[in-house]
Amino acid sequence: MDLMVPEYAYMFGFLQADGHLSQQSRQRGRLVVEISAKDIDLLREFQKLTPYNSRISERTRSTNFAETHTAAVWTLCSLEARTRINELGLPYGRKSRTIAPPTVEFSRRDYLRGLIDADGSVGFTSKGFPFVSLTTASSAIAAHMGEYGKDVTGAERALKPNTRDGIYNVLYLMELAQRLAADLYYPGCLSLDRKRAAADSLADWARPAGMRAAYTQRRWTEDEDRILLKFNSPMAAAEVLGRTTQSCNLRLWRLRTGQVPAPSDQ
Repeated sequence: MDLMVPEYAYMFGFLQADGHLSQQSRQRGRLVVEISAKDIDLLREFQKLTPYNSRISERTRSTNFAETHTAAVWTLCSLEARTRINELGLPYGRKSRTIAPPTVEFSRRDYLRGLIDADGSVGFTSKGFPFVSLTTASSAIAAHMGEYGKDVTGAERALKPNTRDGIYNVLYLMELAQRLAADLYYPGCLSLDRKRAAADSLADWARPAGMRAAYTQRRWTEDEDRILLKFNSPMAAAEVLGRTTQSCNLRLWRLRTGQVPAPSDQ
């Protein structure tokens, strides 16, 4: 399971979010993934990727959300396979808060697509705006999603869990969601068919006429702070830095009053 291979990186992300690894005495145990029966083709792909005996079954039961729900269940018992998956970062037992990105090299966008297919959403809001989101109880996973989202979209996200249950919801909207979806759900990638179709549909959205252009906060760097302090003039620095005079004036005041730390060589 080389996580630089896109299919394995995706599979591992999905397993971290939606898989359950258990162990018993005498080295017995199993990996179980249960998803909606309509997505059973994905489990068949996982089975093809796994060079160990495994089985896929279906079961129908009542849930809190539906009177009858048919699920597809993939079960893998191999000790060697379980050991490898555990070493990569899928803990035994409860895991929602303890999972983290792999410590080995891995394909980031494929790994994140696996997480989003399992525990995220792609589509349109009730107002018709594109969105991509990931819901997780893991601080490490939320931080990784935020870092990757910044690399792709340029937008930073304030990562704070909600006060009720400590869950993070990392959300991207409109043009940011379009960019992220296009990067994650590239042609030919392994994914849930319905989420790939939803991601593809985001590309057709256009900002309505008259809607204010999206604004992404631009963070100050130490180099910019040095230039601002060197000029000691918001107007002159604004021309050099490509910022507004108002922004430079506020930043200079914060530097002078110690509200933000001065650059390291000051």
